[in-house]
Amino acid sequence: MMIPPLVYCANGNKRLARIAVDAGWLYGAQLPGTVYTEEVAPLWFADQDWKTPRREEYVKAIAKHHPEQATVLDLEREEQITEVIDWAEEIAPYVDRVIIIPKVFGIIPEIPKRIEGADVILGYSVPTRYAGTEVPIWEFGHRPIHLLGGSPQKQLSLRRYLNVVSADGNYAMKMAMRYCQFWVPGTARYAKNRWWPTMREANDGELWPGEDAPYEAFRRSCKNIIDAWKPIKTQKPEEEA
Repeated sequence: MMIPPLVYCANGNKRLARIAVDAGWLYGAQLPGTVYTEEVAPLWFADQDWKTPRREEYVKAIAKHHPEQATVLDLEREEQITEVIDWAEEIAPYVDRVIIIPKVFGIIPEIPKRIEGADVILGYSVPTRYAGTEVPIWEFGHRPIHLLGGSPQKQLSLRRYLNVVSADGNYAMKMAMRYCQFWVPGTARYAKNRWWPTMREANDGELWPGEDAPYEAFRRSCKNIIDAWKPIKTQKPEEEA
């Protein structure tokens, strides 16, 4: 079993994007924005700015980059469903999958599974202190789900309850660049935060390797998160000691 596609989603900073792609992540960005498709990788995933959506500019960017999948306007109120479907119909010719993000109780049965030839995936906006959906997990049923944002450990927990077919985020990038911390699967008992040791804590008090430490922290996170998503290999009886 292969892991679902994991997407590093952030505009700008070609070096960070390159680190993520080299580690096995796919490339995503919020459009319209600065992307490096020639220097890094084709754009696999596109997201819109849910706080200040700019539909015309977004659709133009989608038509230019042709990502595999892309979000549309968040479905935050029941009366928005016609507008959200209209967005989806407009970008459908340029993508394989449209992501609709339900944030309204009981609205999911009204969301079609295909729109204008494109498959529809439900976006689960992982709850954080800043944003996220309040729709309970059970309403998503077995519909294919794209996880939007949140911490790596929260995303990994959600895959046990949802039919996760892809996930994106830039949480690890923010932790690396702001605090020089990298993600481990809760095993850093030597650190103040066992999920997010600092580079200094991991290197006996020395900040390795100088000003490149945030980039090294991000590289470690990218690798560790990919590894954590890999299925656990069950030991066969004949392999047991």
